[in-house]
Amino acid sequence: MRTRVGYAGGTLANPAYDHIGDHLEAIQIDYDPSRVTYEDLLDLFWEIHDPCPPRWTRQYMSVIFTHNETQRELAEGFKAREDAPGAIIPTKILPLTRFYPAEDRHQKYVLRQIEELMREFRAMYPREADFVNSTAAARVNGFVAGLTLAERIEAVIDQLGLSPEGRRLLRSFALPQ
Repeated sequence: MRTRVGYAGGTLANPAYDHIGDHLEAIQIDYDPSRVTYEDLLDLFWEIHDPCPPRWTRQYMSVIFTHNETQRELAEGFKAREDAPGAIIPTKILPLTRFYPAEDRHQKYVLRQIEELMREFRAMYPREADFVNSTAAARVNGFVAGLTLAERIEAVIDQLGLSPEGRRLLRSFALPQ
């Protein structure tokens, strides 16, 4: 339903991009469990995430933050499936203590680079908080990142509130079938 980028896993109060302390960059996902399960999210995480490239700082380390014991157990089980004999997956499974949203300029970052679409979103969501929390903005941010097949875009395009020109532009970001 919504995504936000931010900081988690550290001890510094009120981290910021220029003063992150011991926090990691993280993404917060709000989802409807009647439409997608936590297991679905874990499947997707392991499908698209490479936990093994070198991490130059703690800020970019591979972590799954969990909210409760059930999530921790599921995440550990999924991680165990990824472990190959003799290989150690460095992804950590840690309890989430607090998530700090990143500064507005980092939210929906890829979408913010597409001025034509941003004009439409600014008209729909004049308040920054409403834009950041928008399901439509979260979806379009993923679409413009080139992560979606045309059929998925078509399935929701009528719900996004875009003009005909905005729809045309959005369709241009679809992956080939």
